[in-house]
Amino acid sequence: MRKLEKQEIIDILYGCTIVGTGGGGDLELGLRTMEEDFEQGKDLYIASVDEVPDDAYIAVPYMCGSPASLEGGGEEYAHLPLLDYPESLLAFRTLEDYFGQKFFGAVSTELGGANTAFALHAACQLGVPIIDADPAGRSVPELQHSTFFVKDIPMAPIALATQFGDAMIVKDIVDDMRAEDIVRSVAVASGNKIGVADHAITGKQLRGAIIPDALSYTLKLGQALRKAKENGEDVAEKVCEAGNGKVLFRGIVKEWKVEETGGFIFGDTVLEGTGAYEGHEYKFWYKNEHLVSYLDGEVDITVPDLICVVDKDGTPVTNPNYENGMELTVFVLPAPEIWKAERGLEVFGPRSFGFDFDYVPFNER
Repeated sequence: MRKLEKQEIIDILYGCTIVGTGGGGDLELGLRTMEEDFEQGKDLYIASVDEVPDDAYIAVPYMCGSPASLEGGGEEYAHLPLLDYPESLLAFRTLEDYFGQKFFGAVSTELGGANTAFALHAACQLGVPIIDADPAGRSVPELQHSTFFVKDIPMAPIALATQFGDAMIVKDIVDDMRAEDIVRSVAVASGNKIGVADHAITGKQLRGAIIPDALSYTLKLGQALRKAKENGEDVAEKVCEAGNGKVLFRGIVKEWKVEETGGFIFGDTVLEGTGAYEGHEYKFWYKNEHLVSYLDGEVDITVPDLICVVDKDGTPVTNPNYENGMELTVFVLPAPEIWKAERGLEVFGPRSFGFDFDYVPFNER
C-alpha cells in the first residue's frame, strides 16, 4: 500500500477518461470532485488486490445514469433539497450501515473521469484505500457489464442514494439484468442519475473476479498524455505507445446526433478525414460509451476493444460533447483479456448489443 500524490491522482483521472471511451462521466466533474480532498489535505492510499485481507469487505461506489445528467437535476426537482456531496458517498455509507461494519476499501465500478473520481473521493472521505483493480477495465453502459457478473458474483445487497438525500437498500435481486432495470428506473425518477454502492464482498471473493492493476494502467496512460502535452508531442501516438494501441483515424466532425432515453444517451459521430485520411469517413456509435466504429461504412472496431477519442489539444472527449468542425483523433486500446474469452464476449461483445457480427481483435484485422 502506498500514498498517491496529487499529480498521480490527476493523471489517473486523465487516463480513466481516455479508457472511458466517451463515457464514465466528465473529467472536469471528476477533478472538481477530488478538489475537496486536495483542499482538505486528505491522503489517498492505493492497495493491491493481494493486500485486501481474505475476510475484509470492500464495496463499489459509483454514479449511474445518463452522462449528460450527472451534474444536476431538472426544473421539476427544484422544490426538493439537494445533497452537498456525491450520492455515491451516501450509498457507500448506507451499505456500511446495513452490514454494521466499516469496509476495508473501495473499488471503482468502471474506469471513467467522473465515476473513478467518485470511488477515489469516497475512499478519501472514509479514510480507506482505493483498490488497484476494476471490474470493467474501461467504462461500460450497463451494470451487468462487469467481471463480477462474468464470475457469477451477485450485486446485492445494493444501496441506492439520490441527489435529494433518499437512501435505500435493495436486499435481494434476481440477477444483474434485473438490477440494471431497477437502478436505472430509480435514476430516471431522480433526474437521470443515482448513487450506487454494491458488490460488498470479501478480499477472498475479490481475487480472481476483477481486473488487477487497473488504476496503475490508467496512471501510465495519464502520465503519457501529460508528458506528450508538455513536450509538444502527439498525444494519441504516445498514449498508444503506453497502452499498446493504434491510431485509427484523424478528421473533423462532419455531423453528429444524440438521443437521451431510458437513462442512456445513444448517438453517433461522423468524421471527415484529414491529412493521410482525406477522402475517407469514420463513424462511431455509442450507448453512453463508444461501442462500434465504421471506416467508410464497414465495421472497423467493436467492443470489447476500446474506441478512444481526443481533440486537437489531446484532451479526451466525452459524449455527447461534440461540435461540427471539431478536430479529433480516434485510436484503439486493447480490451482486458477476460472480455475476450467466450463468457466475456457473451456479456460484452457486439452481439450482446444486438449487432449481427462477431468480435475481431483490432490487431487481427
